Amino acid sequence: MPFSTHGHALDETPLSSKTIFSGRILEVCLDRVTLPDGQEADREYIRHVGGAAVLPLTDEGEVICVAQYRYPFARVTLEIPAGKLNFLGEDPVTAALRELREETGATCRELIPLGEMLPSPAILRERISLFLARGLSFGETSLDEDEFLSAVRIPLEELYRMVMEGEITDGKTQLACLKALEYLRRETDGKEQA
Repeated sequence: MPFSTHGHALDETPLSSKTIFSGRILEVCLDRVTLPDGQEADREYIRHVGGAAVLPLTDEGEVICVAQYRYPFARVTLEIPAGKLNFLGEDPVTAALRELREETGATCRELIPLGEMLPSPAILRERISLFLARGLSFGETSLDEDEFLSAVRIPLEELYRMVMEGEITDGKTQLACLKALEYLRRETDGKEQA
């Protein structure tokens, strides 16, 4: 039986909400809620418009990752191309194709949905839609004005090793790598059975 996300005895009911801070890409909120036992509590969280991330896989089996400095952690991380939606309700496919082109210069013949992830559901209301891109063609990148990154090609199996050994710590990259591998395995198994 599938897990339902609504109608549980665990649900909390919002009573009030106020925005504590509003920035360019996020809002910090403080809500008052009624708990399942009738008590009241505060919930602090961050509203975010959401994003899309894409694992670009070349015909040679390499993933195009981007190395980028991440200020909150004061270090460079290796990630798949990703970015925020331009507005609430933007089609994640549109965002994924845009980020793929902007960060790698690539377009794709095939964009395969890999589901979505909630990066930190206790404090962050962000959904990231994940995709696998195949049939890549390359042109020019067009990075955002304040965006500096470097593209790196890594064989998919090597990326998997890096994920499993803790060298890749970015959650969306970890999940997209694992889901892409499983998608490709199932696709191969299906062809063998046909």
